[in-house]
Amino acid sequence: MIVLAAILPFSKFVTRTRAPLGRFMRIALQSAALAGIWLVADLAARTFHLPVPGGVIGLLALLALLFCGGIAPRWVKAGADWLLTDMLLFFIPAAVAAVQYGGLFREDGWRLALVVVFGTLMVMIAVAFAVEQASKLERRLQLRRISSARQAARG
Repeated sequence: MIVLAAILPFSKFVTRTRAPLGRFMRIALQSAALAGIWLVADLAARTFHLPVPGGVIGLLALLALLFCGGIAPRWVKAGADWLLTDMLLFFIPAAVAAVQYGGLFREDGWRLALVVVFGTLMVMIAVAFAVEQASKLERRLQLRRISSARQAARG
């Protein structure tokens, strides 16, 4: 978290810069901050022998910091967007490693395919449910804002 505290204010300064170098620096600093959160969480998970992976702990820590206002979303948005758009590059080593296990795919390929398809469907259903719930919450909050603005105008 010390690294994060050192990087994020500088990221705020670079955010104001519109030049391509400033954009590159902003993405690099924000990606480094996200990697720092993951590193600290991974070290904590290993040190305390937690049954949860460090990536999950880091994600929960980042989520908590975003919700409580410890980190402004604009401080990590460009880095997170870059990581998400280029995420396919992170899966190439796994795909290459899978090619080395041809015998496993010949023997248990149908089971592996079933797990992949079922897992993908579960993720799609969970994301659809989460998006629908978030949309309903956003609509309720917007209706509340509109009704409170109308009451304030009347009253």
